Amino acid sequence: MSEDTATVTTAAVTEAEAEAGPAAATVTDSGRKPRFRSVLDRMVSYRPSRSAGPARTGPVFQLAANESPYPPPSAVVEAISREALRTNRYPDNGCADLIAEIAARHAVPEDGIAVGCGSVGVAQMLMEAVAEPGGEVLYAWRSFEAYPILTRLSGATAVEVPLRDGFHDLAAMADAITDRTRLIFVCNPNNPTGTVVGEADLRAFLDRVPVDCLVVVDEAYREYVRDAKAPDGLDIAAGRPNVVVLRTFSKAYGLAALRVGFLVGHPVVAESIRKAYLPFSVNGVAQAAAIAALRAESELMERVETTVGERERVRTALTDQGWTVPPSEANFLWLPMGDAAAAFGEHCGRAGVVVRAFAGDGVRVSVGSPPENDAFLSAAARFRR
Repeated sequence: MSEDTATVTTAAVTEAEAEAGPAAATVTDSGRKPRFRSVLDRMVSYRPSRSAGPARTGPVFQLAANESPYPPPSAVVEAISREALRTNRYPDNGCADLIAEIAARHAVPEDGIAVGCGSVGVAQMLMEAVAEPGGEVLYAWRSFEAYPILTRLSGATAVEVPLRDGFHDLAAMADAITDRTRLIFVCNPNNPTGTVVGEADLRAFLDRVPVDCLVVVDEAYREYVRDAKAPDGLDIAAGRPNVVVLRTFSKAYGLAALRVGFLVGHPVVAESIRKAYLPFSVNGVAQAAAIAALRAESELMERVETTVGERERVRTALTDQGWTVPPSEANFLWLPMGDAAAAFGEHCGRAGVVVRAFAGDGVRVSVGSPPENDAFLSAAARFRR
């Protein structure tokens, strides 16, 4: 790699890890404590932003987790209620009905689908099936916060390639592939920047990836994409046995609390991934709700279109205020604020708007309902830069 190519960080420590001390353990009466894996000394568990601060007494608007601001459609609520009467029984461990519904919706073979506890759960299944000590997991950074956590827990080495102007630097990522690379994540749209990789660029990148290295195209926000140059991962994966696509019901389908995600790929890959499935980890209520959500998709996509409209309205208002806000293809916006990020996050919290601040880097704000978005815009306008 040339000197002007983006620097690759191997096993980089995130700011969350830097803040954490050695993993705590309860000391026994003898003065000794249980022995834990040493990797835990450099990690903290994922901590979502939820608090607006102890002094806040008014309404609080949650714009930190990229959730849908709308409650489930009535058909989904009815399905949840019906299935709730069966909670004394174990769910279908194979998620057969849900897989059949996903296959029909996306016109893919059922044996190429694996379902898990949210797309994060599926990503963990991928890690357990592919990653191991001595292997490497490659991804852009900054990207989805779960990637470094899952990688370190798997025992593999994290290889982080810096974004270039908020976008995946696919050329640098391809240069970073070694014979130890086992898994590559391409988050598209990228979380937290909202940027997308174009179809031609993604295909060119995949042509450089060895066929024995698994590539995961993480499309958690696919339904919000409006860029005509952005690829559909399912089309990209067709004919490429080493490419799989992650999707989720947590965002556009509004089932964040129920935790349902799925993978689409080659049947051999899907079968291997299913071997790492934690039994019964997708509960019966979640399966029923996901099926109902797929059948209510037209209603849900109308809500997605409303969110896309609000995304553009909020971005325009922020740029009118003087903020730098890159175009986004997700249900959130990214403000690259550098050292001001933490202060801005605290300021919004005091105003009753919870956003996701990444200290020293930027702030991600979810697109909520119009009143929630207006509350955020009001807080942003009052921030003294």
